[in-house]
Amino acid sequence: MGDLFQQRIVETGRLPLFCFFVALIGAFVFTRINVRLIRAKIGWFGNVNVGEMHIHHVVFGVVLTMLGGVSGLLVSGVSQAWYALTAAVFGVGAALILDEFALILHLHDVYWEEEGRTSVDAVFIAIAVTGLLLLGLRPLGWERSDGTAQGAWVAAGFIVLNLVLAVVTLLKGKIWTGLVGLFVPILLIPGALRLARPGSPWAHWFFAPGSRNPQPRKLARAQRREDRWRRPVIQAKIAFQEFVSGRHDLPSSRLRPRR
Repeated sequence: MGDLFQQRIVETGRLPLFCFFVALIGAFVFTRINVRLIRAKIGWFGNVNVGEMHIHHVVFGVVLTMLGGVSGLLVSGVSQAWYALTAAVFGVGAALILDEFALILHLHDVYWEEEGRTSVDAVFIAIAVTGLLLLGLRPLGWERSDGTAQGAWVAAGFIVLNLVLAVVTLLKGKIWTGLVGLFVPILLIPGALRLARPGSPWAHWFFAPGSRNPQPRKLARAQRREDRWRRPVIQAKIAFQEFVSGRHDLPSSRLRPRR
């Protein structure tokens, strides 16, 4: 195992990325355990307050990402070990920020509400993308050209094509297919060609009511696919999210415990 780690991680220069990956997951899990204990009013766990002001952990995340990022720029050419340490600090800060991504998006505290699931989605996406990078996959299928002008044009064309397919897939509401497809481009072909999800921007622009060319039949077909295939997947995802991070179904009108 040690030799494999040395060959796959250290010798390939991925140690900083590995430390970021581990720190991101560890900090997210620790944060979620902490806030769930605060929510349950267990033991000495409590909020961080300065006077009457509650300090959200996104504030600490911003400080740590700045510290880790700037420090990484300073030591990246000095030592891989120090660079890895700064990457870990950056990972902790990123976890704290992404865990309150919904707060940044909505500009108010929706941590334990349904909108708060956006934060968990953001963390899961960050973990997935970092994991793919750690495996050595490159976004958009980018590879070094053979050094010729023709090879450079072919590589550039391939990247542009993949990017266009990824954008179309994302606009059709297929977020995971679009993101993973950046690293496994073959997934972008069915993602871009198949029918858009009913609530996606693509549907609103091209066939939903109020679009340039409303197509009720196509919308009904998209809704049937959503109910048949997507709903069970979404329910399974929500169940896993709640297992990891706690339930996010408290209504906005209900008094929420401070975190």
